[in-house]
Amino acid sequence: MPQVRGIGQTGTMARARIDDGAGRAAVRAALAALAGDTPASRDIRAQAVRYTLQLLAEQAEGNTLEVRVPPFGAVQCVAGPRHTRGTPPNVIETDAATWLALATGTLPWADGLASGSIHASGARADLTGHVPVLPGQF
Repeated sequence: MPQVRGIGQTGTMARARIDDGAGRAAVRAALAALAGDTPASRDIRAQAVRYTLQLLAEQAEGNTLEVRVPPFGAVQCVAGPRHTRGTPPNVIETDAATWLALATGTLPWADGLASGSIHASGARADLTGHVPVLPGQF
C-alpha cells in the first residue's frame, strides 16, 4: 500500500487510508472555500490535500518522485529508481491551493509550472499524465 506521510515525520508507518466519501467531501469543501463561497477550516484543507496525495500515490505507485504540499503532507510516487535516504533527487513542492487545482484538473501541469507556483527539481520531477487524480468531478 502506498505511504502517505506528514512533512517532518520519519519511519515507514503509513497513515490510515482516508475514506473516499470523506475525502471527496473535504475536496469539495476546500474548493468551495478557494472559490470564496464558504470558509474551510485548516482541518478540511489538510484532509483534502492528504486525500488527493493518497490518490496520487495509489494511481502512480513508486518511489522515484516526492510530492510535497507543506504543511499538510508528502508522498513518494511514480515508478522508477527508488530513493531511500537523504534529500530525494526528484521533488515537486507546491501550496495547498495549487495542489488541489492540479489534483482536480482546474490547473494544467504546464500552466502551474509556467506560473512559478510549482517548484520541480530533478530529471523525473514531472506529473504529466498523473494529474488530475480526480478529473472532471468537481
